[in-house]
Amino acid sequence: MEAQIEQLDREASGLLQQHQDAVQRVAEVPGFGVNSATQMIAEVGPEAAAFESEKALSSWVGVCPGDEESAGESKSTRSPKGNRAMRRLLNQAAHAAVKTKGSIFEVTFQRLLPRLQYKGAIWAIAHRLCRLLWKILHEGVRYQERGPAVSAKSKRTRTARMIRELKKLGYRIEGGPLPTVNPA
Repeated sequence: MEAQIEQLDREASGLLQQHQDAVQRVAEVPGFGVNSATQMIAEVGPEAAAFESEKALSSWVGVCPGDEESAGESKSTRSPKGNRAMRRLLNQAAHAAVKTKGSIFEVTFQRLLPRLQYKGAIWAIAHRLCRLLWKILHEGVRYQERGPAVSAKSKRTRTARMIRELKKLGYRIEGGPLPTVNPA
């Protein structure tokens, strides 16, 4: 059995040799690895050409949020069944991604957790990972982390922009660091 698994792994890696760049780009995403990237590319293709949008891919996989509504009354919020192998891969990847310290997926998961509960927040992360997978494969882009370090930079930019706006409105802004309080 082990020999057969090893042989299949060698055959899969041989077939995906020409798509090594796509495997590397997908493997850079937190939660994905080389093995999961190989399996996902085997399922959707090296360019995800069969899917015209990320929404089409997430619907095919079955990680899109369901929203069955009639006459303003919600009937069901279940996701479609979709491709079982891809759903499992994305679920495992979502669990790994939210445990990656400093990733945007960890921050997003913590933000969604109180509202959606654990399982719903994991599926929301899986949905985001699926859409990201399509973007990486279809558009040929590389993953760029947008975690807390990037958020700190955006906070500084936002603060500077807000200060400029307040000055335009006539407010006087006094700068400098806040004084530290000595506990005595």
